[in-house]
Amino acid sequence: MKYLNLLLIFAPIAILGRLLGWSPTLLFAASALAVIPTAGILGQATEELAVHTGPRLGGLLNATLGNAAELIITLFAIRAGLLDLVKASITGSIIGNLLLVLGFSVLLGGIKNGVQYFDRRHASVNATQLILAVLALAIPSLFFFAHTETAGPVESLSLGTAIAMLVIYALGLLFTFRRPKDKRLAVSPEPGLAQETQKEHGGSWPVWQAITALLLATGLIAWLSEILVGAVEHTTATLGLSEFFIGIIVVPLVGNVAEHTVAVQTAWKNKMELSLQVSLGSSLQIALFVAPVLVFVSLLMGHPLTLVFNQFEIIALFGAVLIAAFAAQDGESNWLEGAQLLAVYVILGLAFFFLKV
Repeated sequence: MKYLNLLLIFAPIAILGRLLGWSPTLLFAASALAVIPTAGILGQATEELAVHTGPRLGGLLNATLGNAAELIITLFAIRAGLLDLVKASITGSIIGNLLLVLGFSVLLGGIKNGVQYFDRRHASVNATQLILAVLALAIPSLFFFAHTETAGPVESLSLGTAIAMLVIYALGLLFTFRRPKDKRLAVSPEPGLAQETQKEHGGSWPVWQAITALLLATGLIAWLSEILVGAVEHTTATLGLSEFFIGIIVVPLVGNVAEHTVAVQTAWKNKMELSLQVSLGSSLQIALFVAPVLVFVSLLMGHPLTLVFNQFEIIALFGAVLIAAFAAQDGESNWLEGAQLLAVYVILGLAFFFLKV
């Protein structure tokens, strides 16, 4: 992933452009490109630190910081009152991981290695957890569409749903850390990439370097996120894109490209089990951790966020989860399944582009 670091050149361009009052569209593009390698550094620092802290604490670090870049971007979006963009980014992250990332992983891994195998019971547990998570996200929306007096009840229902989702996420972590006898059945809210990092380079960064990189990357992402969010409205007006499309396609890609690259690389190396954990685990973290956290943080920021998504988002979420679950149910994958997942993502992407909400 070192070639992604070349995009760091756009960080000073975005910062300097902000100070000099350059075009918001240029600032949006530069800050978005700069977030990509910075998020990769943040993820690598988390993995390096996880190697030194041991598997359990390392797993907790991965489970809480695995989607830190996207969480930071959405926090700034909430502060700016761009709630539709925030909810679209939640949907887009889940769909992107299940269709785009998993699709590319299965396609390229299948082209290079033929049929690839993984533990279907482990994948089945994660897929079931995802179906439950998406159902939880959909319930406030269905209530909103069916109820006539929705202002107060739907906010309370969103808060209650968020609490339940955080409890399930915590129980999933506890289940993982207690290490059941059949390790293949352990639920992974966020993939244990620390073990893979340790296997490949044994923790090449000292602790102080990992912590320093973590703090600096977090600060830079926050700065770039403020620039990016501040340029969203002008960019959407200039390019004719909707805020919804920016949230559902652009933000998830920007915040997770580095992690997506890891998933594809591991599949290419015929490590389909780990690749599947990356895509499913990241989706689980977005649905069960990031979305509920945003609901509570939004209250503190004065812009309450409800878990009400439009009908098309709900259909897309259920479709993505079901097709990913079907692809994982037999414990093997091939390049054709990857092409099918990508085709569904492209179709949804086109629909999102033309959908005006």
